[in-house]
Amino acid sequence: MELIRNFKKLGKNDAPIAGGKGASLGEMTQAKIPVPPGFVILSSSFEYFLAENDLAQEIDAILEKINHKEMEEVEKASKDIHDMVLEAEIPKDLLKEIQESFKKLDTKFVAVRSSATAEDGALHAWAGQLDSFLNTTSKNLEENIKRCFASLFTPRAIFYRFEKGLHDSHISVAVVVQKMVNSEKSGIAFSVHPVTEDRNQMIIEGSWGLGEAIVSGQVTPDSYVVEKKPRNILDINIAEKTRGLFRLSSGGNEWKNISDKKSNEQCLSKEEMLELSELILKIEKHYGFPCDIEWAFEKKIFYITQSRPITTLK
Repeated sequence: MELIRNFKKLGKNDAPIAGGKGASLGEMTQAKIPVPPGFVILSSSFEYFLAENDLAQEIDAILEKINHKEMEEVEKASKDIHDMVLEAEIPKDLLKEIQESFKKLDTKFVAVRSSATAEDGALHAWAGQLDSFLNTTSKNLEENIKRCFASLFTPRAIFYRFEKGLHDSHISVAVVVQKMVNSEKSGIAFSVHPVTEDRNQMIIEGSWGLGEAIVSGQVTPDSYVVEKKPRNILDINIAEKTRGLFRLSSGGNEWKNISDKKSNEQCLSKEEMLELSELILKIEKHYGFPCDIEWAFEKKIFYITQSRPITTLK
């Protein structure tokens, strides 16, 4: 049974085993987009973990009993499942394979991200439903993988499952383990302007530190509108970026205040905006549809850490 696969051997059709996130990172790696290297602990590993610990029936029994409209019941079920998953052991052979793959990345810090899989690729909007753990080290790698497994059963994910009528379909989870970029700045980008829906415009958002600060909505980023043809910067909107999320040397992240001077400074130079625009267009061209992209910048290099279709366009 295959339990782990490197990004280099994954593509866009592998969502059933690698989840949407894992399949997308593999697809971009193969397309020579600058994606930090990594591997995916496949959904088969999650199934194996459940089977070895006799958890599948117990979890199903808990989920069958709850009235999903009662928040207290959902929260209690979630906590019970979460505790069961965290107390269980990852099978030794799987753990050994994970540790060997981690060693090959030759890095102290990785991002550990949940990547949900649902039957017939009906991932709906699982994006944002599950957990990610940034700046994970070898010390907490195993625990964070289990926390990703458990995040398939957060109150929000359980509620979502019932709301979308997915409680009878087979939902599983893969886990992405990816070399962590120590972002000096990072952000998100849409290859089509999501508000005006002008196909000839893209929007880039950026701030200091890790992109999680923007994704979680805790920081208002700069936003830049770039015209595709002719390539041209149409609008620069500089936000006051008073704090950012940065790596702790021991692992994990911490919020830091940004100096007054830097908080009002433009995050990306015009040259950087244009360089990033080229990457965004390359990704959109490769997929053939508008993309919602997460980017990071370290030591003068742009990295792409996520890409998915924009689902809100008419």
